Amino acid sequence: MARKHRSQEEEAGIDMTPMLDIVFIMLIFFIVTTSFVKEAGIEVLRPKASTATKQKNANIFIAVRENGEIWMDKRMVDVERVGANIERMLAEQPTDTVVIQADVEAKHGVVVKVMDQVKQAGIDKISVAAENN
Repeated sequence: MARKHRSQEEEAGIDMTPMLDIVFIMLIFFIVTTSFVKEAGIEVLRPKASTATKQKNANIFIAVRENGEIWMDKRMVDVERVGANIERMLAEQPTDTVVIQADVEAKHGVVVKVMDQVKQAGIDKISVAAENN
């Protein structure tokens, strides 16, 4: 009888394999469904506005520096290449909104050219970033 009792104690352990399988499946699910934001890559001094609101669903950010440099996806691009870069980003992750982060000292002509390239790439919702007062 003592032998039977010992074998029952050895088999009483909990099998962790099914729980680990479920945890790994959930991890894969969350990684696949996560949205990735394409940041501009630089910080700019945005103008202040009393009516500024937070943009919730933008995934593509374009930064325009005071010297006219345009940054997308953490690299500097030429104004003529903005549309092509947006089309590439849209192929990776579709979105309907682009946020332009223009510096306070940026020339509005450059910002308008960037907005035109964004429109030509098929994005209708363009937001210009500002700081709250």
